[in-house]
Amino acid sequence: MTVEVVFALVTAVALAAAVFAVALALSLAFGISGSARKGVLAGGALLGATAGVWRLVRVLRRFDEQRRMGR
Repeated sequence: MTVEVVFALVTAVALAAAVFAVALALSLAFGISGSARKGVLAGGALLGATAGVWRLVRVLRRFDEQRRMGR
């Protein structure tokens, strides 16, 4: 079970970082500054955190279902 938890955490963090990186890249590419940049980065952080939690729950539930089926 430990391997599954670590896998879920690592992939969740990677997904959250990728989503935030997209928001950061967009703010840099379009030259957004000031409060608009803070808003874009806050939105990216929120979306990244949401995507990370979604990935964590999805992976752990999938492993639990497989465990219950005896795989």
